[in-house]
Amino acid sequence: MLSSEMMLETAVKAADDKRAEDIVVLDMREVSLLADYFVILSGNSERQLQAIVDAVQDKEEEAGVMVRHIEGQKNSKWVLMDFGDVVVNAFLPEEREFYNLEKLWRDAPLVDVEGWIEG
Repeated sequence: MLSSEMMLETAVKAADDKRAEDIVVLDMREVSLLADYFVILSGNSERQLQAIVDAVQDKEEEAGVMVRHIEGQKNSKWVLMDFGDVVVNAFLPEEREFYNLEKLWRDAPLVDVEGWIEG
């Protein structure tokens, strides 16, 4: 079983490979029992969003991590993937702005993932 940090790195790199934008990671360990990390990212179209979701799921599965639950799938504007310790929230920009998870969870520290992103 991968550590939550390795699951996180796998998800961020897979999303970045599909050109996800504005990738933000929140360290949830001190503020919630839901997960260790929340990944919040954007895609510019439903097609790109689905490509990001597919890539993250594929890379996690290759690493031996199975998705526990997915909310939203095809033609969705917000897809949530629950990998247990890591939850990935993939949005179209308008939905991301509307739900504003970064503000909702503002007490959670940001995780520096710049080293994993080819920018």
